[in-house]
Amino acid sequence: MTSRTFTRLPNLINVLLLLSLVFSGNILQSVTSLGINYGQVGNNLPSPDKVINLLRSLRITKTRIYDTNPQILSAFANSNIEIIVTIENQVLTLLQDPQQALQWVDSHIKPYIPATRITGIMVGNELFTDEDSSLIGYMMPAMINIHKALVQLGLDRYVQVSSPSSLAVLAESYPPSAGSFKPEVSSVMQQLLQFLEATRSPFWINAYPYFAYKDNPDKIPIDYVLFNRNVGMTDPNTRLHYDNMMYAQVDALAFAAAKLGYRNIEVRVAETGWPSKGDAGEVGASPANAATYNRNLMMRQFAGEGTPARRNSRLDVYIFALFNEDMKPGPTSEKNYGIFRPDGSLAYNLGFSTMSTTTANSESVTYSSSATKAMNRATTTLECCTILILAMIQVVISRLF
Repeated sequence: MTSRTFTRLPNLINVLLLLSLVFSGNILQSVTSLGINYGQVGNNLPSPDKVINLLRSLRITKTRIYDTNPQILSAFANSNIEIIVTIENQVLTLLQDPQQALQWVDSHIKPYIPATRITGIMVGNELFTDEDSSLIGYMMPAMINIHKALVQLGLDRYVQVSSPSSLAVLAESYPPSAGSFKPEVSSVMQQLLQFLEATRSPFWINAYPYFAYKDNPDKIPIDYVLFNRNVGMTDPNTRLHYDNMMYAQVDALAFAAAKLGYRNIEVRVAETGWPSKGDAGEVGASPANAATYNRNLMMRQFAGEGTPARRNSRLDVYIFALFNEDMKPGPTSEKNYGIFRPDGSLAYNLGFSTMSTTTANSESVTYSSSATKAMNRATTTLECCTILILAMIQVVISRLF
């Protein structure tokens, strides 16, 4: 046995401990780094109480909404599901006034805590894009005022404040070590990072390898973006190896933050997903690719992986999205990111039988007989164990060799 192999033994021990959790039946309950976005831009979506059942069928205890819908916040009371809320972009101008921010928190957040586990406030969404930068100037005053309001009302111990950015804030993202912010946003990013460090809050990004693949399907290997087995790429500056694009995107943001002096900011993924349907020019949008992307991503989350630059820090990820949303503007793909259809049926087979047994129209998982229930439970356990074992074997091999 080589000295290099000895250095890998702690990782192997961690793997064996994780496998012991798998066989004890506790692993799905212990996954806390996986959430899902709950969009509401549809005219046929189930009620919030039925959404809670769907989240439980996915073994997911974290979600994010794109507003502060009182019906949802009330329904989620005592559900033990963590929820991140969002301040809509059009509201940000009002929050430049500290008193307006205090009033907003007092009416939109305070009435629901602690029964509803509101853990975060997203101040806007993708306030800087290549097409529009008019809102980015409102971000920091709004965030500061919202945080001060939380402190004043004694809620800051429950709720973190941040704002999710798209990868449009980066001037360079390849290789990851070259990650840097665009000059036009570097000043705002400096202020944001300073705020996040002071409040111990994460930097959230929306990372979509699908967009990169759609634009360059002849140059970007499909397996690299789908988390499938592939040769990957090695960053020439750090010698870190990447076997999927999403981890490379996350690390590019981390390197960009480090170049501004913030090396310890936690980067989390607010949105990532894959459409199951698209228009003629939307290459790669299919049920098979959507199932592969989200299934492989979930396996990685079950394994508690970190990115190559931060292997010892588990990456928090929120999948986009819970439902297909028929009223979203834009191309067909925008309406088809959901794991579920609005009626609660799966949009595609993720390979977890527990999900296929629950629908939005049922209050709980039902079976035809006690024998069927036992068989389904055993099958589900075996499937989950098999998936997790395969995922962990892949992690061990990649770290040993």
